[in-house]
Amino acid sequence: MRHRNLIRVAVPIAVGAVALTGCGSNSSGGGGGGGGGGHTVVIGMSAPLTGPLSALGLGMKNSVDLAVKQANAANKIDGWTIKFEPKDDQADANVGGQVAAALSSESDVVGIVGTLNSSVAQQEQQAFNDANIVMISPANTGVELTQGPDYASGKKTRPYASYFRVSTTDAIQGPFAAKYLYESGIKSVATVNDQKTYGAGLVAEFEKEFKKEGGKITSHQTINPGDKDFSGVISKIKPTNPGAVYYGGEYPEAGPLSKQMKAGGLNVPLMGGDGIYDPTFIQLAGSKSNGDLATSVGAPTDQLDTAKQFVQDYNAAGYKDSYSAYGAYSYDAANVLIDAMAKVLPGKDSIDDSVRQAIVAAVGETDTTGVTGHISFDQYGDTTNKVLTVYKVTAGEWKPVKTDTF
Repeated sequence: MRHRNLIRVAVPIAVGAVALTGCGSNSSGGGGGGGGGGHTVVIGMSAPLTGPLSALGLGMKNSVDLAVKQANAANKIDGWTIKFEPKDDQADANVGGQVAAALSSESDVVGIVGTLNSSVAQQEQQAFNDANIVMISPANTGVELTQGPDYASGKKTRPYASYFRVSTTDAIQGPFAAKYLYESGIKSVATVNDQKTYGAGLVAEFEKEFKKEGGKITSHQTINPGDKDFSGVISKIKPTNPGAVYYGGEYPEAGPLSKQMKAGGLNVPLMGGDGIYDPTFIQLAGSKSNGDLATSVGAPTDQLDTAKQFVQDYNAAGYKDSYSAYGAYSYDAANVLIDAMAKVLPGKDSIDDSVRQAIVAAVGETDTTGVTGHISFDQYGDTTNKVLTVYKVTAGEWKPVKTDTF
């Protein structure tokens, strides 16, 4: 999920200092729950733990914290104790670069769970790859992260061998949404995107599939990140009489856009990707958001038999924050990394490049069942699990309406 512009004003040093500290409730520090021995290995995290997207980041952090505590309690890695070190990237690529520089310089770090935002991952991938540190994202959907910048033309090249993800990509998510709308009887759609890599890319994939299905794009509009007034965009869309508006971006702008659409007489559903699938969207969009739609990766966590124990354990752990949209995926990412470490680290006395390389290789060979279902990776480091879900706002809550494989 989620991209941020890579070209930004330099982040002040004070902000960078904040980024390099963990935050939120129940931060593990050392992972807790006992340990397997005298050696310490570190799992890092890069996620937004403060700011508008922190609800998602804190759910990610807590879920990894739970996996680490459980692994230590079970002495999962013989002779080793896992320390969890979450850092706040603030959903900002420049801050993410500082996070990556800090974590990749630590001798005991072998793996990272993160990021939430795809463009933050773009800023971090090389630093971790250069250090042979495996990175597993529970949320990135930007296709180029694994298949290179020319993937759309069929020239797929994996940029970094140490990067993997357990979430599917926008090349699946956008078309999945387009097919859903068309098959539900909506034959014309206006699109809006925030001009960031995630939003623009998601809309491009949506438009391509929607036209392929036989649908019509009535208007293609853009906004700027941080915009509050969408009257100009709405006034351009309304005369084209679309059956829905498809939005590429995140909930801080999508919620107000939906609210202003309805107030302006554009009484059609707003649909977006996983960037809007959060309760905060509904809070921002207001009471008339009923009928709005979003896609998100995987099946609903609370409906998966494989997730029942995770949900029970998470609730019992007493975290004040919800595991949110990416908690289950973060838990799976952490356990994939822990399983790889458990194959490589026993009998070792220290961590060097050969150990890190062996962990990267072990992650690539993953073939297991996790909380979110079957987990394995293709030659690009992408998950082989292509399941997505459409959610609809119903009575003020997101409710799943269709889960399928595209």
